[in-house]
Amino acid sequence: MTTRKFKVIAGIDEAGRGPLAGPVVAAAVVIKNPKFKIQNLKDSKKLSPKKREEIFEILKNHPEVEWGTGRVSERVIDKINILQATKLAMERAVRNLEKKVKKKTDFLLIDGNFGIASDIPQKSVIRGDEKIFLIKVASIAAKVTRDRAMLRYHRQYPQYRFDKHKGYGTKLHMAMLKEHGPCRLHRRSFSPIKNYCKI
Repeated sequence: MTTRKFKVIAGIDEAGRGPLAGPVVAAAVVIKNPKFKIQNLKDSKKLSPKKREEIFEILKNHPEVEWGTGRVSERVIDKINILQATKLAMERAVRNLEKKVKKKTDFLLIDGNFGIASDIPQKSVIRGDEKIFLIKVASIAAKVTRDRAMLRYHRQYPQYRFDKHKGYGTKLHMAMLKEHGPCRLHRRSFSPIKNYCKI
């Protein structure tokens, strides 16, 4: 499907499918001026945290960029599974974007191999965060939004060191889990939590 006939296209990506704790966050991004570019932009996973923050601030303050974010909590992830929670986060991001843009979004480019519940035409692109500028931008918006949330959670639960691993299953995180057990942020349906912690 060609996207040339569509005027307002949103790129969509998520952050946080893999972690053992915290929400999954999605971003839906529209760039109003097609000439707007960021040189050498990469998928958020291939950028340093400092570089992601720098680009995020550019995007946040640029008049040609609009986005909406959506998040789904660890509690809902446990109820409906991470794939369905990811789709729900993306759907919420689109709805929040629609509240901001003056013109209705008429096409969605989604990172992944699945669609979402929306009446807007859409196309899924496997590894879209490596190929498509709009999705790369969405990946950064989602990643920084989620990382900042995990930093706030670190202040509530400093013993887990969410500031270091952002909820991913690192050696440090697993050591903290073995020492303290899970907190309310942990995804209890995920195997490492079920297998190694008393819940």
